[in-house]
Amino acid sequence: MSTRHILLAVTTAVLWGVNFLAIHASLEHFPPLFLVALRFALIAIPTMLFIPRPNVPWRWLLAYGLGFGTLQFLFLYLGMAAGFPTGLASLVLQASAPFTVVLGALLLRERIGIRAGAGVAVAALGLAVVGLSYGADAPLWPFLLVLLGALGWAFGNLASRQARADRPLHLVLWMSVVPPLPMLAISLVVEGPTTIADSLATSFTAAAVPAWLGLAYTVLLGTLAGSGIWVWLMARHPAGVVAPFSMLVPVVGIATAWLALGERTGLGELVGGVLVIGGVLWASRAGRAAKPRVDDEGRAPSREPALVTVREAA
Repeated sequence: MSTRHILLAVTTAVLWGVNFLAIHASLEHFPPLFLVALRFALIAIPTMLFIPRPNVPWRWLLAYGLGFGTLQFLFLYLGMAAGFPTGLASLVLQASAPFTVVLGALLLRERIGIRAGAGVAVAALGLAVVGLSYGADAPLWPFLLVLLGALGWAFGNLASRQARADRPLHLVLWMSVVPPLPMLAISLVVEGPTTIADSLATSFTAAAVPAWLGLAYTVLLGTLAGSGIWVWLMARHPAGVVAPFSMLVPVVGIATAWLALGERTGLGELVGGVLVIGGVLWASRAGRAAKPRVDDEGRAPSREPALVTVREAA
């Protein structure tokens, strides 16, 4: 990768890492389930008006939207709203990578090599260390909620790979059409019309400005800019070269949460985090080619090892 492309990859990781702070700010005002519906509605409306639907079967588009868009953010937002630390959430969500490998083997009969299997085992050990360290001083269930969000992301990864979209960014955008209605329905049942109405009625006060800024960041920078740059890079380099840069996301997430929110990460959680990141990176190298082929425009064809997919972090 050229220096310019490396800087773009790092920029994307920073955008996605800071995105967890933006989510935290939005959750300070809006109820979590309604916030998921609102987030994706703001993307879905212009997408349906201006972006051609990707030429993929509806079943895979719906499965991608339900896994990546609905389940991932339903559980992530619930976990963060329940008090799970912002920075640590950016780390635990990386469990989507080993989950993808395991689900690919179970559901798609993909072969897990020795290297990938070892990486998954190390990452799983790291998650166990994080969970035990966090659960020693706080309720464990917010951690489990975020972990379920990572599992939803993994199901979405499998659906996006089965979709085989010729324009991956269009698939990412059209995925946003799926979550708003089911999330709004769940929000009405669980959070109630009164809670939703109160959050909207007070959303035009000065106190709600950080929530709107966070939502704007999530939509414009976290989703559109971040995913756009990422897909552009994935089209020009092997996935195994680009994907490891996503491991900077939890580093940025933990650092910015410490700086902005004063969150302190315990030694056990840091050790577990190192194991998670190391395991994912080790497994990712299993799919890296020694020297990629290039097409007539000098672009490397994108490959997708079991651990790597086009993705948007939170």
